Amino acid sequence: MAQSPTSSELADAVRDDRSLRRFLHGLPGVDQVGLEQRAAGLATRSIKKDAKRWAIDTAISMVDLTTLEGADTEGKVRALCAKARRPDPERPDTPPVAAVCVYSDLAATAVRELDGTGIHVASVATAFPSGRAARAVKLADVEFAVAAGADEIDMVIDRGAFLSGRYGQVFEEIQAVKAACGEAHLKVILETGELATLDNVRRASWLALLAGGDFIKTSTGKVAPAATLPVTHLMLQAVRDWRDATGELRGVKPAGGIRNTKDAIRYLVAVHEVAGPEWLTPDLFRFGASSLLNDLLMQRRTQLDGHYSGPDHVAVD
Repeated sequence: MAQSPTSSELADAVRDDRSLRRFLHGLPGVDQVGLEQRAAGLATRSIKKDAKRWAIDTAISMVDLTTLEGADTEGKVRALCAKARRPDPERPDTPPVAAVCVYSDLAATAVRELDGTGIHVASVATAFPSGRAARAVKLADVEFAVAAGADEIDMVIDRGAFLSGRYGQVFEEIQAVKAACGEAHLKVILETGELATLDNVRRASWLALLAGGDFIKTSTGKVAPAATLPVTHLMLQAVRDWRDATGELRGVKPAGGIRNTKDAIRYLVAVHEVAGPEWLTPDLFRFGASSLLNDLLMQRRTQLDGHYSGPDHVAVD
């Protein structure tokens, strides 16, 4: 296993753009074959019935229930919030989800519906999903969402700047967004499907952590491929190594393409084995996969009484 950076190396990395570039390109190269083999090996792990019940409830509690469509309405958001509060109305012991994620103009509606529940309200911002806007526009988007009551912001990085090697520009923008968030937590979307290489995923993960991201997130859900196990392994390695170097815990959110309970459990196994059991909490791991919730609920019923319920409508990430 490659040695993780030290705290002094992290401090040196952010002195200037040249230092940042030197640090990011000095990270160990990714062994793609080894990474994919380990991800595939862990994905074959089986768990017993009692552990599966725990895993299903844990996964439900980690879902960011999301609607991000141009046709979204206040009524749709209210329905989504009702689903978030009581995912299975006939089973009141079902845990609520972690958050509801919407566009910034609908954040206030979600805040009203979820007041007092402990469920977070997340808002995408910074010209989601493309990230193609002036920085002032992006920051205004963040400030609007925070003013509406969102306590989590999901930003997108400027992939064009990153792929052009303008790491300092991306770093400064994440820092500026973090400042605009105030007390709200910041999830930094890397859009890994556009980063071309696993080495770039590793660099982007570290760049986001260095700039202050509370979570690193794989994808917008609008670009294929979205979340994959090997990419999530890389991001889990990054937050683990960050913890080892700084003592700080940062989160990971795979988003897009995780649709069934079997896949969710594979991700939970990866969390446990790659980062560690500390990360098996909604504070540090989320699923951006709204369509996953119905399958988790059906599998939960099967575990409890052998009975499937028909899936109802849930917006897809």
